[in-house]
Amino acid sequence: MKDVIRLSGLSFYGYHGATAAEKETGRVFEVDCELEVDLAEAGRTDQLADTIDYRQAYDVIKETVEGHAFSLLEGLADHLAASILDRFPVYRVTLRVRKMNPPIPGQIKSIEVELTRFQKDTSKLVDNQ
Repeated sequence: MKDVIRLSGLSFYGYHGATAAEKETGRVFEVDCELEVDLAEAGRTDQLADTIDYRQAYDVIKETVEGHAFSLLEGLADHLAASILDRFPVYRVTLRVRKMNPPIPGQIKSIEVELTRFQKDTSKLVDNQ
C-alpha cells in the first residue's frame, strides 16, 4: 500500500443517463477520487513537482463529467479512471461517482458506483524508496 491523495465531494452538472430526459435536462453528479501514490519524495522536498497537482486531477474530472455524455454511471466512472491513469503516475485510482436525485420514483438521495483500477503502464510509476 502506498500513500493516498483524496479529492472528496466534487460536484458538477452533467448530462449522463439512460433516458432522453436525463440527457436533455442533466443532473448534479458528485465524485470522490482516491489516488494511490508514493508521497515520500514530496514529503521530503515539499515541492509540487514531486506529487500529483490536485488542481490538474480536479480539472481532468471536471472536463470528463461536464464535457462528455454517458448512458451509465459505470461508463462515466470507467472513463474517469482511464483518464486519470493515463495522465498521472498513480498506482491505483478508486472513484465513487454519484448521481444526485436520480429519476427513480420514491425518496432517494443518490445512486453511486464505485470502481478501482490499477496502473498497467509501470513505466509511469516512480518508486522513491
